[in-house]
Amino acid sequence: MRCEECETVHSVQVERERLVNLKVIVSSDRESEPYFIKYPAKDVLTVGDELLVDDPAHEVVMTQISSLETDRRVQSAPAGSVKTVWARATDQVPVKISVYRNGKTRSIKISTSGDELFNVGDARKEQGLRFEIVKIKLRSEGFADGAAAKDIQRIWGRDIG
Repeated sequence: MRCEECETVHSVQVERERLVNLKVIVSSDRESEPYFIKYPAKDVLTVGDELLVDDPAHEVVMTQISSLETDRRVQSAPAGSVKTVWARATDQVPVKISVYRNGKTRSIKISTSGDELFNVGDARKEQGLRFEIVKIKLRSEGFADGAAAKDIQRIWGRDIG
């Protein structure tokens, strides 16, 4: 490497980054499938973080870490000490919707991009139902006025015919 100030060439010892084979169990709707990826051993994985899973034997999938297994379940750990990562696919997700009218509720499930936004007050048409979103329950906890599909547990709507 050449010094920009004195123009002298110095040898630099570059430390190689050690990679580990990481087993990632990816859940998508009701199915789970094992993936295997190479990941930097020193990088810390944390529950709730997004993880791009690029297994040469499968399609690339964006996920959210739901659990980490070392010798026990932990909230975060360096990848080198993780035996299994449990994750949920977030690029295409199911969204449960309950639509009510005159005391009757109809439940449907749609599949959509994990980044699609839903907001209270929005009018939607899904599976022949026209409804207004009145409530959004989050996967984490509580309710919100708006959220991305990947963060939603259930949507409630009022039929608007």
